[in-house]
Amino acid sequence: MNLFNIIDEIEKVDPEIHERLNPRRAAIKNITSFGSKVAVAAMPFALGTLFKKAYGQASSSVVEVLNFALTLEHLEAAFYNAGAAKTGLIPAGDTSYLNLIKRDENAHVNFLTTVITSLNGTPVGPATYDFTGGNNKGNGPFQDVLSNYATFLAVAQVLEDTGVRAYKGQAPNLIGNKDILTPALSIHAVEARHASAIRKLRHDLGHDANIKPYIVSTATLGNDTGVAAANNNYKGEENVTQGGVNLVSALKASVGVATASFDEPLTKDEVVALVIGSFIVTD
Repeated sequence: MNLFNIIDEIEKVDPEIHERLNPRRAAIKNITSFGSKVAVAAMPFALGTLFKKAYGQASSSVVEVLNFALTLEHLEAAFYNAGAAKTGLIPAGDTSYLNLIKRDENAHVNFLTTVITSLNGTPVGPATYDFTGGNNKGNGPFQDVLSNYATFLAVAQVLEDTGVRAYKGQAPNLIGNKDILTPALSIHAVEARHASAIRKLRHDLGHDANIKPYIVSTATLGNDTGVAAANNNYKGEENVTQGGVNLVSALKASVGVATASFDEPLTKDEVVALVIGSFIVTD
């Protein structure tokens, strides 16, 4: 995420942003003089403070959306943290790569927490997790998730794919708050890259040669992860109609191509049903 690009985007929709931010904008740009590591660490605080001072208190609906995103980011961060801490789980050749994903997820948690707080909201904290998908019973479909690398990657793929669709589903709720929408879409783009990267790792691992960097869903293939327990996470991905146009008939495309070309959003309720009670412990 580029902080200055975000400010530029805000300028496009708010002509008075210069008056709102000066001299704060100059101060934020001076962050770079402290070095790249300090700049990255300071970005969430600086951006959150900027939003608070420039726009005042956010609506409860915006904070609710951000907390929903934070709930998912806590889950993903905890998952990668647990995987990285498990000796021998991740092959040496993939360690640095997955550590980058872990870094991103933890950065997303820090960013959203800081922004929610700066907007006078109360950020949700981390929960208790059962990465087997068994709601703290340890008997879910992914019992060897932290001992079998193939299972770890499969769960990572399900979480990333679901997260991407969750962000997409919440975008309409932020249309009237483009100062918040822009960084949310920036996180969404990074999550999409994570999803593609995990799929590539699974392909290279030889788990399933049919796995592509994108979601493919057909009536016969169904969920393309090869994980039957994740079928509901891909609900709606079999859709071949976009903008009222049936892509199969209009473009003479295959169902696989039509479904791979578009990712369908998931509503908050759909995501909650998939995650809470499985990976997020509720009792």
